[in-house]
Amino acid sequence: MNAYYRPIPIIGPAIGADALPLAGGWCHFTHIERISRTGARAILPATELPAAWHASLTAARGDFATVPMGRPSLMGIINLTPDSFSDGGQHNHGDAALAQARRLWAEGADILDLGAESTRPGAKEVPQAQEIARLTPVLGALSGAGVISLDTRKADVARAGLVAGAQVINDVSGLRFDAAMIDVLRETRAPVVLMHSLGTPETMQDLAPDAYQDVVLDIFDGLAAMRDKALAAGLSRDQILLDIGAGFGKTYPQTRALLRDISLFHGLGCGLLLGVSRKGFVGHVTGIKAADQRDAASAAIGLWAISQGVQMLRVHDIAVHHAMISAYMVASGLTLGEG
Repeated sequence: MNAYYRPIPIIGPAIGADALPLAGGWCHFTHIERISRTGARAILPATELPAAWHASLTAARGDFATVPMGRPSLMGIINLTPDSFSDGGQHNHGDAALAQARRLWAEGADILDLGAESTRPGAKEVPQAQEIARLTPVLGALSGAGVISLDTRKADVARAGLVAGAQVINDVSGLRFDAAMIDVLRETRAPVVLMHSLGTPETMQDLAPDAYQDVVLDIFDGLAAMRDKALAAGLSRDQILLDIGAGFGKTYPQTRALLRDISLFHGLGCGLLLGVSRKGFVGHVTGIKAADQRDAASAAIGLWAISQGVQMLRVHDIAVHHAMISAYMVASGLTLGEG
């Protein structure tokens, strides 16, 4: 691809008659930034947007697993693990996990993401049988209560989880880790979150410094390839959310560059999810060492993403994020329930 086009989002009640809708949501744009692999960048009026990019950037996104994409939405995190980086061991048994799930839904979560294998930097792989054993009792207890995403990179775990009550697969490897995961998508047509990452959690940060020629454009192309695999398996664009993978095989400057240009990724024609909650990037920005003290700062980064039209945030603290997003949208002339 010779040129890439990043919409420059605007939000508010007075956007002008020449503004184009961004992904059919709450943002619009009147200008674009043309980006090339030579490093050249230029700001242009949106009237110069090539026809090949127009539909991807402007078309409304359909519901993802019943969650509307015409307003900001929240995915709540439940780690059924003893070793996750911010809350390991807090919700890794049945009663605690169920209580946390009910709390997050009550606080405004649109979808819950259950994971039974830590993918923090340096984490070791968990045997599939152990992962399934951690997941299935909680999934069974929550079945029918709301939309549940299964955070796994393994096909057999995905199959077992879907049978037990999950509706969505969240594959942090972007279909790289287990070649059979694409078969699960083909067989079940389950909605999927595809994230960009490198290697495995044990190796990804060692790979990051030398992995990219242009981190933003390389990851755009990588996500495009993942999207195309899912489309070829029979999914529609509305059944796919794409995630830049903040902090997964990225250095601090690389993640910062991705966040700066995150509106570019609307050009992939799918909904976008961002997960920065409590991550090391937030600690680097703020100097806050304790991960569970980073919620307000995480929400501030989330608000930037919302201002760029990102449809879903994956977060630990639903209450903080819901309140900040609601206030932001009202101040912008919208409400959380409006597109």
